[in-house]
Amino acid sequence: MLYPIKVVDVELSQPLVTLEGLEGYMGVLGLVRLHGVPIGYVKAPITNGKCTVESMGQAILQEHSTKLIHSLLEKLLAISALPEKLKLEDLINLPSPLETFWQKQSSYPLVTVAVCTRDRPDDMQLCLSALSKLDYPNLEILVVDNAPTTDSTRNLIEGNYPQVRYVCEPRPGLDWARNRAILEAKGEIIAYTDDDVVVDPLWVKALAWVFVENPQVMAVTGLVVPYELETKAQVLFEHYGGFGRGFEPKWFIGAAAPSKSVASLYGAAGQFGTGANMAFRRSLFEQIGGFDPALDVGTVTNGGGDIEMFFRVLKEGYTLVYTPTAIVRHRHRRDYAKLYTQIANNGIGLYSYFLRSALAYPTERIAFLKLGIWWLWWWLLRRLWISFKYPNRLPRELIWGELRGCFVGLTRYPKANKIAKNLSKAYAGEPLLPAVVTNSAPQSAQYPAQSAIAVKTVELSQPLISLRDVVEYDKARIFVTWHEQPLGSIDIQTAYQPLSASRLRGMIIQKFGLQLLDPDFRLHKDLLWAQSMNTLLQHWLPDAVQKAQPPSLPDHIPVSIVLATYDRPQDLQECLPTLLAQNSNRPIEIIVVDNHPQSGLTPPIVAKFPGVILVTEPRQGLAYARNAGINACTGDIVIATDDDVIAPPDWLEKLVAPFSRPDVMVVTGNVLPIELQTPSQQAFEDYGGLGKGFEPMEVNGDWFESFPRQAVPTWKLGATANAAFRASIFNHPDIGLMEETLGPGLPSGVGEDTYLFYKVLKAGYTLIYAESCYLWHKHRRTEAALRRQLYNYSKGGPSYHLVTWLQDGDWRGLWRILVEIPYLFLWRVQARLRGWTDYPMSLLGLELIGNLAGPWSLWQSHLRVQREGRSSPYIPVAERFNQSKTTNAQPSHQMTHNASAKG
Repeated sequence: MLYPIKVVDVELSQPLVTLEGLEGYMGVLGLVRLHGVPIGYVKAPITNGKCTVESMGQAILQEHSTKLIHSLLEKLLAISALPEKLKLEDLINLPSPLETFWQKQSSYPLVTVAVCTRDRPDDMQLCLSALSKLDYPNLEILVVDNAPTTDSTRNLIEGNYPQVRYVCEPRPGLDWARNRAILEAKGEIIAYTDDDVVVDPLWVKALAWVFVENPQVMAVTGLVVPYELETKAQVLFEHYGGFGRGFEPKWFIGAAAPSKSVASLYGAAGQFGTGANMAFRRSLFEQIGGFDPALDVGTVTNGGGDIEMFFRVLKEGYTLVYTPTAIVRHRHRRDYAKLYTQIANNGIGLYSYFLRSALAYPTERIAFLKLGIWWLWWWLLRRLWISFKYPNRLPRELIWGELRGCFVGLTRYPKANKIAKNLSKAYAGEPLLPAVVTNSAPQSAQYPAQSAIAVKTVELSQPLISLRDVVEYDKARIFVTWHEQPLGSIDIQTAYQPLSASRLRGMIIQKFGLQLLDPDFRLHKDLLWAQSMNTLLQHWLPDAVQKAQPPSLPDHIPVSIVLATYDRPQDLQECLPTLLAQNSNRPIEIIVVDNHPQSGLTPPIVAKFPGVILVTEPRQGLAYARNAGINACTGDIVIATDDDVIAPPDWLEKLVAPFSRPDVMVVTGNVLPIELQTPSQQAFEDYGGLGKGFEPMEVNGDWFESFPRQAVPTWKLGATANAAFRASIFNHPDIGLMEETLGPGLPSGVGEDTYLFYKVLKAGYTLIYAESCYLWHKHRRTEAALRRQLYNYSKGGPSYHLVTWLQDGDWRGLWRILVEIPYLFLWRVQARLRGWTDYPMSLLGLELIGNLAGPWSLWQSHLRVQREGRSSPYIPVAERFNQSKTTNAQPSHQMTHNASAKG
């Protein structure tokens, strides 16, 4: 799991800037906004402690170009009609639709912001500091202190925030506090947030905008983004689901489907938002009652009060809107134990809400029963099965905790309801709201099950206005025209309610998008897109290509090259000069590992090259040899290569450059044939060779988890003939050294490199394939050598997949062995028989025999490693130095220094 992650706002109405001082962070998560309106998240890399303008801008345009264009068009249509000649660059500095709306208003409704808290004065201080900066002129801030055990919150407010009204609610339970806010509020709109939240300055303006423009809307929820992602628990919470509900507005209309069960449509009320960011018309509670005090934090149900209210709003036929423009930042639990408790409580609260609503609405009971079963399967059991099927970054115990919580929740509501009634009696002098509605007839009952469809025309050469004459219809078909020429139509669910200008505007832009830039259809869509992208690039990244510098690793970071060899003195003698001739100013050590010291062939060659270190590893196997070299390394970056390669002078610096990003743990490069003189060398290239193409590639934990059934194709990412690793991974508890039951020199054949890639990606880190970093490789010249090589490769595939299954519980490896590989063989045989390829059938047969021998070969390797033992764990250089002061213990391998090496 990658953390910490720097969370930032990226406001596109201001020039992009390079973010500095990011040492220690693994990446940047930017909330991209344009004049305060959110566009989406962007993940940008950190290079040498900085996130540059170029990398941030390129990431934004790559992820959000379409949304940016839509946002620019929305700004235009909020102000005026579509002009005759439209240039995208003219829209960039227009005010946001939010600003445009409030500029036209002569008055602002009074909004009460209600914060419910209990004994968290430090959280409250940060929350109130943000609330005091709200950009809204008609505001009341109300803090409801719920059954406090100290006067700390009261003292904080009275001493520092005289503009804030303090109320004490003695009955414990969050929904008691929410109901007290309803009784105390003076505003016609009540906006709720939590004490562990930092609100955005435009938060209330965005909420009130929806209410003012849409009189029929009774509830509004908004976007909740993380305040920080500094700890593993905080990153895990976002990965688990978080509070965010996306960056597109959503309308939920209780009267939308009068013939259907409301629970079947809206029972999963968590989709609407969360209690940390919700607002209601105060008049709503006179119709449907207040929050159920038997639910949510402070009761034995531990949650569910907010989503129960969302459901009740819709069940009673009212409308709820989710607007991402209303933003709050939530401070997630920082430690894992609290995260686990929160996730478990989510399950308790959710199923308490299910039970409460099923009891309150008898006609919805079957729907809630189905919903409860579906949720168990889709959200929990499916996730649990996936965690058993293949590894992922989500701890299984979190799923188990929520699953147990769901079953506990089925028993908690009756007990909580009894406690709530006893509290009502115990505090008989405290004010109460009207009784909670339990079975009222929904407003939607007055509407017919079937209705005609309203047909309306919207002319884009005229300013958009709200459509008020659709209230007698359940649906509307809107024909969009430009100078009376039709562009197309949109079907909108109106549910007998007016259609506001902002909702209509959003639907039109979503449907027509780029076409609005050329309503006369003068340009091909590809040319229109190219012109639009050029406009965005010229504004946000002028001359970015010329200014952008390729990444480089600082010269002071040392590199170790590990070259394992087995009695190939001539190849070694040709390889080492090219490694010593690298154009680099950094400290470089070259370690040659002799994997057959009994022969005596390697030491004389190494002795010819001062500065090269010789390490001996008598246990045969490439993984053994490389692990011995890794354990002897002192570099922060470890490069693995072979003795049968030739390195260009710029190879090393190209290979290590991506390590300027802290999330990158592996870099692989291209491997090209130095000659194709013999049929065997040509056949090896036809087989696939060692190169992985001429396109760059970047993969990470998301890519690792993106294969629901197929095995993760790590064999497509490169090979350790040309690969570099951050040395710290070899000490990582989930990664470690190379797997010694895999690889050349053991019966299993190959796979030690692909399994190392697998573990790095499983841990959530990044691997980069640098296509421009190449080596020249000497392919096997004889048919016998080629056949041995392909036979080992063929054994290594199943061996590797079996290891991912046996050691990591990854069932995708079995699927690869039992289904994918046989299918691939059948296809290749068919291709050969039909003449689509001239790959020799004899080699296909050899590969088939090797695949069948894979499981037995892995077993033989396992037995040999048991006999010969595994290598000592990797010890970081700093710890090694400290140990050397206190012990005279010798390493398990032998080492010879010719001289100190330096590049």
